[in-house]
Amino acid sequence: MDRSRLTIIASLGTAQTLAWGSSYYLPAILADPIAHDLGISSNWFFAAFSASLVISGLLGPRVGRQIDRVGGRQVLCASNVVLAAGLALLGASGSVWTLSAAWLLLGIGMGLGLYDAAFGTLGRIYGSDARASITGITLIAGFASTVGWPLSSLGLATIGWRETCFAWAIAHLVIGLPLNLLLPRTLRAVSSQGTPAKPHIPIDRTMVVLSFAFAAAWTVTSAMAAHLPRIVETFGATPAQAVFAGMMIGPAQVGARILEASLLSRFHPLLSTRLACITHPIGACVIGIFGGGAAAAFALLHGAGNGILTIARGTLPLAIFGSENYAYRLGLIGAPSRICQALAPLAFGLLIEPMGRAVVVVSAGLSLSALIALALLPRARSEPAPKSVLAE
Repeated sequence: MDRSRLTIIASLGTAQTLAWGSSYYLPAILADPIAHDLGISSNWFFAAFSASLVISGLLGPRVGRQIDRVGGRQVLCASNVVLAAGLALLGASGSVWTLSAAWLLLGIGMGLGLYDAAFGTLGRIYGSDARASITGITLIAGFASTVGWPLSSLGLATIGWRETCFAWAIAHLVIGLPLNLLLPRTLRAVSSQGTPAKPHIPIDRTMVVLSFAFAAAWTVTSAMAAHLPRIVETFGATPAQAVFAGMMIGPAQVGARILEASLLSRFHPLLSTRLACITHPIGACVIGIFGGGAAAAFALLHGAGNGILTIARGTLPLAIFGSENYAYRLGLIGAPSRICQALAPLAFGLLIEPMGRAVVVVSAGLSLSALIALALLPRARSEPAPKSVLAE
């Protein structure tokens, strides 16, 4: 991998770490203190957060189309500005209405600036040769919670939640924006008549199956992110074991991504995506047989699958469909996933009370349904990377 590509991976991976740490991972630390100071239930905060995820999903196809037309540099730079504005408004919030407006802006910013936009940008630059670059940025941004949670906690303890939001906003302008400006310019896509190219993507069987598979798998990911400690406690795990299990997810994700970057990169992404969908059901069997003492093993297996799934979200559509209209396809495929991610914590929260430990039957069933869907997908040729997308 040449130096220019490594520079792009390092800058985009760092910018993604900032974007995830200051948006998606923010509520875990700041939800309760913000809700307490505003005199509202934390449920209102998470309702606004869930709505922001729905907004980001709905924006996905439009954002992808824009990336296909003009490249991702402009879109990702715009995301820094919008996320900074949303964080600044969040820090200045005095009521549920300003809180909701802040998450509206943050939802737009997430739609413009998280993984789907980053993957689409790399596909626009490197074409079907983008797989290694996609893996590279997920290896770096895989530490977003590892970096973001301690920084938000430190800010909360030292300067308060409002100033922490302001600090994250400033970071987008002085760190994230310059990093995204390092991305190369790409040539505007035009048709033979010289007008902007319009994508014509049929919603065929392959698109539907792929969308379903990712939506089912990401429902499990989002549910476990919110409820894994609570779920393993229903199997008899102690609070300490539950916390330790949660800590294992991050290292498992990174370890699995290293495996993808080395051994699995030799194979079609369909293989690694299928492996990603089978690890959670295996983990459910392990904890079902051995009880709460196997909570860490369950978390490791779930985390490993989630780590590979993040990469597959970008690499599998690229391998099946090629790089033409790649970002737009990602937006279309990813929209149901984003909406399911937003609804999964609430849905599983309602299921845990009546079902108890049996809730893993639901999560394992969703993962297996994704695996079955993937079994219906054909392999497709990968086209050579385009040679003329970079502007002179």
